Amino acid sequence: MGMTEAILLTVMTAATPLLIAALGELVVERSGVLNLGVEGMMIIGAATGFAAAVLTGSTLVGVIAGILAGMLLAAVFAALALGLAANQVATGLALTILGLGLAGLIGRDFVGARRDPMAKIVVPWLSDIPVVGKILFAQDPLVYASAALAAGVWWFLWKTRAGLVLRAVGESHGSAHALGYSVLKIRFLAVLFGGGCAGLAGAYLSLAYTPFWAPGMTAGRGWIALAIVVFASWLPLRAVIGAYLFGGVTVLQLHAQARGWGIPSQALSALPYLATIAVLVAISLGRRGDGRAPASLGTPFVPDR
Repeated sequence: MGMTEAILLTVMTAATPLLIAALGELVVERSGVLNLGVEGMMIIGAATGFAAAVLTGSTLVGVIAGILAGMLLAAVFAALALGLAANQVATGLALTILGLGLAGLIGRDFVGARRDPMAKIVVPWLSDIPVVGKILFAQDPLVYASAALAAGVWWFLWKTRAGLVLRAVGESHGSAHALGYSVLKIRFLAVLFGGGCAGLAGAYLSLAYTPFWAPGMTAGRGWIALAIVVFASWLPLRAVIGAYLFGGVTVLQLHAQARGWGIPSQALSALPYLATIAVLVAISLGRRGDGRAPASLGTPFVPDR
């Protein structure tokens, strides 16, 4: 395997959890809800998914368990932020802390345990094509699922009536309510979807990307996923570009450390997060109308107001 092929493969695996989590959060924010608990939902998905896979011997069960764990934590967020109209920023931060704590509890007996990585889907003959063969036709199922998810989210948001209603709720929940749409139900389903995506992204980390469990293994990826949503201007296909750009920065850090470039390891480890800050600053300085956030983003909705 050539160096270019190896780097591209690493970028794809590094970008996949970022893309899955970002797409879920994009749908949540399009509905007008700001969920800062993505990191907590990812880590709980990683811990629960790995524990379930070890106990049952099934990677598929682990993936499903990770999704359900993320959705359960998302339901708690929805109960507080939607049902009780609690501050969404504070609730999301609290859920992140809760998720980190619960993940440590769930995974304490599995630290150091290892599993074989998720099996790859290899397409005969096509996977032997130089350079692109291994990249496009010899990946694990969740890499393909992330691409299908991006296409599906785009189609749902821009080509279906349900997607139009969800975007309308995010733009003006009062108007949507006046037209007879159940704002809280729509937002609840969107939050569950986002939680499931975050849990799936976490399960990918512990079952495919690095097939073991370690406390804090998400390492801020949930926050990067939030930044990708802003970078993408709340557009699904731009989120794909953002995820692969940030995945590339992560891989650059790893290759720089491996090659001994003489840069302090602490500085290299901070590179993805410095890139996140730089991108957010650049977007804030240069944004125009097409990058506007949903108008009702972060605003609680109480039907009797």
